Amino acid sequence: MSDQDFTTHITVRGYETDSQGHLNQAVYLQYAEHARWEYLRAAGIRQADLVAKGVGPVVLETTVKYLRELRAGDSVAVSCSFTWRDGKTFQVVQRLVREDGVLAAEITGVGGILDLAERRLVADPREPLRALAADPGLLGL
Repeated sequence: MSDQDFTTHITVRGYETDSQGHLNQAVYLQYAEHARWEYLRAAGIRQADLVAKGVGPVVLETTVKYLRELRAGDSVAVSCSFTWRDGKTFQVVQRLVREDGVLAAEITGVGGILDLAERRLVADPREPLRALAADPGLLGL
């Protein structure tokens, strides 16, 4: 049960803000999704590779704690770590931290790897990722 941290940086765009001038709540989830895909890509896994293998990552549960606002022009570091455990699921922890070091949001979730033909979770989500990754160590595998 290992976890590794990965971080990518995003600048909040004006069109992503709401009428109060802060980042729309749904965009936090888009940033988290972007960071998860960047994490997989950094390990050498592309979406096309997953589809070719007949699998795809799925989000089963998500909790967002909005702690401080993000505004247009803010630079935010979006981290991602997977915690592997026994069974069909893994935990995902993500933090959105402003450039000034202030934690803006924390997103936690449960994920799995879906067998696209069977439409069921694979028994061990680590297996298909380990098989596809050029750098499985980056993912804690």
